[in-house]
Amino acid sequence: MKTERITHAFSPVFDSESRILVLGTMPSPKSRELGFYYSHPRNRFWPVLAEIFGEEIPGTPEEKKNFCLRHKIALWDVLKECEIEGASDSSIKNAVPNDISIILNSADIKAIFATGTTAAKLYKKFIEPETKIPAIVLPSTSPANAKVKFEELCEEYKIILEYL
Repeated sequence: MKTERITHAFSPVFDSESRILVLGTMPSPKSRELGFYYSHPRNRFWPVLAEIFGEEIPGTPEEKKNFCLRHKIALWDVLKECEIEGASDSSIKNAVPNDISIILNSADIKAIFATGTTAAKLYKKFIEPETKIPAIVLPSTSPANAKVKFEELCEEYKIILEYL
């Protein structure tokens, strides 16, 4: 697979009522194609959130954005740009972080969550030295993390409810 230089194309999702910040690494090729976070049809992010909030799974980017805002969830990615092979987080090189102070200065964020170990590692390296706020690591909902069952993901993600 070919390495590409990718620049993040989505705006962060947040408003002044956001209380938690969920950070992925970088949108996958499928998410970039479909124009919103966690849009690969086999990614379990939206089904997990829908389950823990007892709602229908949002379908369109607008429904997903509204879901986040309704539940006080800010959503973005650690990286602004990087070199990456396909959707392989382990192939990331020459990473440039997003400036999450945009969110932290606009909302009373109670906790920051990283979806997966690579997002957590990149957050710790690039962003935590600035914010001094450690991220709580959640398991990746990516289809590449199929060893973690849906029910286990729901149990792990319920921690976000404590900060809302």
